[in-house]
Amino acid sequence: MIGRIGRIFGLAVLAMAGLAKLGGAMAQEAMVGAPHAWGMGLQAAAGPIKERIHDFNTLVFWIIVVITIFVALLLTWCLVKYNHKANPVPSQNSHNTPLEIAWTVIPVLILLVIAIPSFRLIYYQDRARDADITINVTGRQWYWNYAFPDNGNFNFDSRPVADSELRPGQLRNLDVDEPLVIPVGRTVRVMTHGADVIHSFFVPSLGIQRYSIPGRTLETWMKADHVGTFYGQCNQICGTNHWFMPIVVRAVPQAEFDAWVASARQRFAANGAEAPVQAAAVQDETIRLAAARQ
Repeated sequence: MIGRIGRIFGLAVLAMAGLAKLGGAMAQEAMVGAPHAWGMGLQAAAGPIKERIHDFNTLVFWIIVVITIFVALLLTWCLVKYNHKANPVPSQNSHNTPLEIAWTVIPVLILLVIAIPSFRLIYYQDRARDADITINVTGRQWYWNYAFPDNGNFNFDSRPVADSELRPGQLRNLDVDEPLVIPVGRTVRVMTHGADVIHSFFVPSLGIQRYSIPGRTLETWMKADHVGTFYGQCNQICGTNHWFMPIVVRAVPQAEFDAWVASARQRFAANGAEAPVQAAAVQDETIRLAAARQ
């Protein structure tokens, strides 16, 4: 009887472990990096950069909590001890050297505690080390262009899905017709450019944000540790149609990414030759609109 109970218990444990593993896999497949109603705090981390941003945010939050509590207690103590009834004869002291040294040195130390991990985070997300793939991101009025120089040098435009064309499950003002696809678990070097005005490539759940400036090339990187879809937008006010620049990044397994690249190289084969012409057309249109406004 005891042996039978032991076997039943063992099978139950294995079943629960299997369900937990399946549930974890399903959660990974279903991960979506997007804003949601009544959300508080930062979006869930989908990669190592965002995890470090979470850690730094937590550090600064608790420093602020401690400072707020200390100042509140100090004010309360001053109100109780030094009010007119409790202390009718005020002190005539005008200087207190130890106190003045303390309130100068302590804030400096607090700023150092914040600055050191801040600079480390900035340098960490600045440039990729041993990148597996490079993607050129060009901001245009008002859409994105993605180029894959390491995978056949094809490029394509990514534009928002109109409200009238939204399908079930798509997010209004966030979904695009052609998402950026990257392999999960790979380091992706991102080179940003601006074709007309300053834009900003920003995907919160991946912890990536970099300006795209005309005449300059800026570098950053991203890495998705989870399969899923991650949404972002241009967070630089770049013109009247600024809100037309959503970003969708799909992280897929390497095999699925390879299949997508093979398909994309055929679908966007002509874009390599058309890209300079499109850029010139966009620039001419921008100049025309600017002249019309004047």
